[in-house]
Amino acid sequence: MRYYPILLDLHDKYCLVVGVGQVGTRKVRTLLSCAPGRLRIVDTREPEPCWRELIEQGLVEYHVRTFLPEDLEGCFLVIASTSDENLNWRISRLCAERGILCNIVDQPEKCSFILPAMHSQGDLTIAVSTSGSSPALAKKIRQDLGACFGPEYARFLAVMRRLRPLILELNLPTSDNTALFRALTQSQLLDAVQSGDDARILEVLRRHLPESLHPRLEDVIGESD
Repeated sequence: MRYYPILLDLHDKYCLVVGVGQVGTRKVRTLLSCAPGRLRIVDTREPEPCWRELIEQGLVEYHVRTFLPEDLEGCFLVIASTSDENLNWRISRLCAERGILCNIVDQPEKCSFILPAMHSQGDLTIAVSTSGSSPALAKKIRQDLGACFGPEYARFLAVMRRLRPLILELNLPTSDNTALFRALTQSQLLDAVQSGDDARILEVLRRHLPESLHPRLEDVIGESD
């Protein structure tokens, strides 16, 4: 079976995680990194110390009880990581009936979507999937990607994120913008970022960008994320 790859915007979305053992905890942390509008955890165990600060900050809701169908009201996405097979099937069926995206950890037959192995550097996210055939291979490929796509990609994309609106404000033809963005990605900019040499970064940017942007470039590369 092939899956349709997609990246979801969870802003203003209600997400639910049922069961937060070791695996469920990793899923929650990944969800939090995407800033969902609301994140509820349901588990029969008292929260571990790692959750207390997040609860106090209002980043998560933590309910010490069993799952209830009412937990699904208004829900956009559900992840279940429980050891109770009957409960997992129940959650899967209820989500299917309501058209809610559902992932039952390590049980693709109960899922409407599966989670890929992911490698991230800042705004860069690379997802690897074997369509459930070999999660171990997906994990290995993700680890291999880490050697190819290091922290320089995070800074490169931070620079591009700041440059993009400045370039678009020039109101150049679309074809010119496309050529300019492609030239930057194919230039020595990534090498300059990797070297950590701000003077070299500026030199590369000035070589490719219109002079009207040159006075703003120091701010572009000097901002911290």
